Amino acid sequence: MKIINTRTHARIDYLAGFFFMASPWIFGFKESVPATWIMIIVGLTALLLSLFTDYEGGMVRSIPMRVHLTIDVFSGAFLASSPWLFGFADEVFLPQLIMGLFEVSAGLLTSKHPSHEQSAGHVADPGREV
Repeated sequence: MKIINTRTHARIDYLAGFFFMASPWIFGFKESVPATWIMIIVGLTALLLSLFTDYEGGMVRSIPMRVHLTIDVFSGAFLASSPWLFGFADEVFLPQLIMGLFEVSAGLLTSKHPSHEQSAGHVADPGREV
């Protein structure tokens, strides 16, 4: 069941991207260099991906929504597992775990078809979610 439309997902993407980048200072783990840089890189990636996605929040609209959502799921899984992959779990792990799982969830719960596709009169395929 897809409960998040692409317009809402676009808003979440931009807010999450900035939040990811600010989280080392918000949650006080800026002393952990790998934890800080991973959050900044994931945040920047989310912002860039959003700018280039073919949805309501995209400016260039060259990345299909399905690809965007797949990247969200994989980058969320990467973020959630990063404290153990990069060995900083003894310093901090909860923000990465929670925000990574949030990103995975957003990727799995969002419609794969932007509203502008649905309203343009496209005929839905039987196997395609509208």
